Amino acid sequence: MIQEGEMLPNVELQTKRGKSVESVFTHDYFGGKKVLLFAVPGAFTPTCSAKHLPGYVEQAQALRAKGIEQIACLSVNDPFVMAAWGEKYEAASAQIDMLADGSALFTKAAGLELDLSDAGFGLRSQRYALLAEDKIVKGLWVEPQHSFGVSSAEEVLKLL
Repeated sequence: MIQEGEMLPNVELQTKRGKSVESVFTHDYFGGKKVLLFAVPGAFTPTCSAKHLPGYVEQAQALRAKGIEQIACLSVNDPFVMAAWGEKYEAASAQIDMLADGSALFTKAAGLELDLSDAGFGLRSQRYALLAEDKIVKGLWVEPQHSFGVSSAEEVLKLL
């Protein structure tokens, strides 16, 4: 698993902007700024939809007041699912980027994968929040499996 002080892997993610899907390389996205990334096991899943994404939408302004320049949500889903999920929970109003890691390239390279094959979900991301400054991990809060708390917007806000 990636650790504080390490550089983020440089992999290609995707995001949907308007009608097109765009590639986003992590070193470009995280380069030269303070970014808060939170990751979820899956879009439209119960905890992710009821608490995780809505919490960041609600706390986005407070997080930015603490110096966060960009907020992003990542999941091992395709960019169309991430865009639809973001629209449903008004992520754009909070300027939260919805990043798709459909092939789990970032998730695996960072060592943050979660195998939920036994439940029929396949390879997913662990639930976590990650603070990076110019591509370097400054904070990483990974949830124990089946938990939600340390990676919530409210808890991360307390830690900043």
